[in-house]
Amino acid sequence: MKLVVFGLSISSSWGNGHATTYRALLRAFADRGHEIVFYEWDAPWYRGNRDLPWPGFVQLKLYAEWDEVAASAVAEAREADAVIVGSYVKDGPRVIDALAAGGVEPLFFYDIDTPVTVAALRRGGAEYLRPDQVPLFARYLSFTGGPFLHEVIERELGAREARPLYCSVDTDRYRPTEIDPYLVCDLAYMGTYAPDRQPLIDRFLVEPARRMPGRKFYVAGPQYPDDLAWPDNVLHNPHLPPALHPQFYSSARWQLNATRADMVAAGWSPSVRLFEAAACGAAMISDRWPGIDHFFTPGTEILLPETTDEVIHILRETHEDDRRAIGLAARARIVAEHTAAHRAEELESLVATPASVG
Repeated sequence: MKLVVFGLSISSSWGNGHATTYRALLRAFADRGHEIVFYEWDAPWYRGNRDLPWPGFVQLKLYAEWDEVAASAVAEAREADAVIVGSYVKDGPRVIDALAAGGVEPLFFYDIDTPVTVAALRRGGAEYLRPDQVPLFARYLSFTGGPFLHEVIERELGAREARPLYCSVDTDRYRPTEIDPYLVCDLAYMGTYAPDRQPLIDRFLVEPARRMPGRKFYVAGPQYPDDLAWPDNVLHNPHLPPALHPQFYSSARWQLNATRADMVAAGWSPSVRLFEAAACGAAMISDRWPGIDHFFTPGTEILLPETTDEVIHILRETHEDDRRAIGLAARARIVAEHTAAHRAEELESLVATPASVG
């Protein structure tokens, strides 16, 4: 099978979770014997932070402007067995219109940001997808699952068929490692700054740090405001290269997962970072959202506190054997259900089988 993908980025993980998602999924898809071409707009901010400039498992085609490659890209897509357009693609509406006008089929949309996309469509359109384009796709593939797909994506927005294609993790790359003394801390968090996510980080990490000055905390991620005052015992690193992510997840006693507000409201929206941390055997603390118990069993594979006091109690009182057991149980769940190999097999079925009618 030849698959053509138009995605935000596979070459740079700087400030986005799309790259690690595409890398894990498409590497595993290529391992199943398929050919993949990946079109990526050459964003200036990714150009200087490109940590996978030559992915060997896909043919990467960087372009400066859509108009320069539109004709050749549509021609190539027309000859492919399946074509995917992802969320946050530069000039997404123009790309989709060109592919549809060129008779490209089957055409799929892969939404790595489903609740954010839906919120934008309800306001009249996302920068990468118009409401009238939703029915053009044979299937709408989504990072978010659960009732949201039928009730909103199909019934409200008119998708022909919406199916979950959750994030996954490459367990060859994300696995427990030796502890890195520079990354050792009591609680760590990795993620790009988001205003709607920061209140949880303040409640579950910043405030515990203030109240536990003898403990160490670590935040990795870009775009945090310059005037954000971290406590002295919180180390902030604007960018941790993917090669160090397994050590980051393995070296902290606990990892924090914080979910965007739209994804909490939709539910059934696990993040790439959540799965990567679990694959490394990290003991995880997370916010609570509908469907989280579909992915991890609360209390034995993940802890879901509600307050700062509960987080502090976990950090102070959890026995080390119990903490390690939580991390190992989470890793076992990921290995059994959410590896890139699992997801590549699902993708193969989703793009190769006809969508249901009616």
